[in-house]
Amino acid sequence: MKALRRYLLPGFMFQSAVIGGAYGTGKEMTEFFLSLGPTGGALALALNTVIWSAVAIASFELARVFKAFDYRSLLRVLLGPFWVVFEALYLILLMLVLAVIAAAAGTILQETFGLPYLTGVIGSMALVGLLVFGGNEVIERVFTGWSTVLYLVYVIFFIWCLRAFGPAIQESFASGVIDGSWINGGLRYAGYNLGILPAAFIAIRHHRSRKDTVISGLLTGPIAMMPAVLFFVAIAGEYPAIVGAEVPVDYMLRLLGSQTFRVVYYVMLFGTLVETGAGMIHAVNERVARAMAERKREISSGMRVACATGLLVAGALISELGLTPLVAKGYGTITWGFVVVFVLPVLTRGVFLCWKKAREEA
Repeated sequence: MKALRRYLLPGFMFQSAVIGGAYGTGKEMTEFFLSLGPTGGALALALNTVIWSAVAIASFELARVFKAFDYRSLLRVLLGPFWVVFEALYLILLMLVLAVIAAAAGTILQETFGLPYLTGVIGSMALVGLLVFGGNEVIERVFTGWSTVLYLVYVIFFIWCLRAFGPAIQESFASGVIDGSWINGGLRYAGYNLGILPAAFIAIRHHRSRKDTVISGLLTGPIAMMPAVLFFVAIAGEYPAIVGAEVPVDYMLRLLGSQTFRVVYYVMLFGTLVETGAGMIHAVNERVARAMAERKREISSGMRVACATGLLVAGALISELGLTPLVAKGYGTITWGFVVVFVLPVLTRGVFLCWKKAREEA
């Protein structure tokens, strides 16, 4: 069981952080993938999975070798004084993600349960703060347990759509449509989401060898992308109409016609939104805690809560912009920044530093 924890936990941590908001609502699947056509989107998904696994292997090994389990420590090793560029991008991404979470939660509770929009915004933010307050152990347990729920719901959704819309799905893929550059699509999506990878670094402290980081890194891409693949195939039959939907998953759930499963899906998604926000904020708290430890000080529970509250309030305010513009404009703006300051350096200098360290210790 301990071995499985080392191999699977980083992937579950990353998946839990990356899947909330626009991923879970399906908006990212239509915006970044299905907009390229069924075939183009499938190729972009495959490319994205490979990139995620490659960067996960390199960054996990770098974190293990240099015992850098928060993004500040790892990026200082990787970029030296330029690590602050990554932090600026990460904080911008965090604000966008929290805003998407708040907007999605508000929309879910409003359209599914008839509750005021602000109920979802405030409720999701409060639960994120509560989970962050629990610390490493609580977050690891919740993320692992909820991932089981998430996969079960996605598999049911996939099978149901396959049975209901199988011929349309088959026809859609048979058309072979590629509308735009699938390479660009895969790179863009991989780029900005890899900025969330530091949320998984706390799990690397369980690793004991390079074998652990390589296996867990290889599994991270498929673990994080499997729900996306299931969802993408399930909605492909509705191409191109679904591309313009505000909340694509709701579009599909209404077609399936089961209010009970609609409620189940949104309960799962609401919990996943909370996980995403908690994972990203916890990464900030771990960065602050490490900086304080270097000064022989300890971060207090009150400081953790204050940090989380400030970030949550800012994200909730930004959420008033709405879900579609946040995904279409906000995310795309910082994608290439993460490629330049994290993805490319970790695959080049990061690999070299790990090799150099191994040579020194040989």
